[in-house]
Amino acid sequence: MSNNTQISSTPFGGGRFSTTHWSVVLAAGRSSLPQYDLALSTSCQRYWFSLYAYLSQHVYDAHQTADYTQVFFAQMLEKHYLRKVEPKSGKFRSFLSAALRDFLTDEHETRQRRSRSTHCLFNGEANRKSIDNTN
Repeated sequence: MSNNTQISSTPFGGGRFSTTHWSVVLAAGRSSLPQYDLALSTSCQRYWFSLYAYLSQHVYDAHQTADYTQVFFAQMLEKHYLRKVEPKSGKFRSFLSAALRDFLTDEHETRQRRSRSTHCLFNGEANRKSIDNTN
């Protein structure tokens, strides 16, 4: 990867994924490489808006969309997603799209579980009070 890698200042074609520079993506997945920090930063900057735009089609609150984008990137780094990508496996944008869809599904299921457990807690509490009041 050369030091003169440029990052477009425009929002990636209105949310479309930018052209994949595999040398940057591969370096961003290999923390042992000297160019890791620059490659990781470049990849995050290059794809942030595209992922945000994709999420905004599914999440209707702008703040929540931004939060989800950040959480997705944090999860991607924490779970070392970029170590798993290879050019021969297909398009990087397909990998990101699939990972983001999985992330959204997991977030939705987590919210549903919390909602059900909160509902059960409140209903259980209400039932206990009504039983206590009958005595």
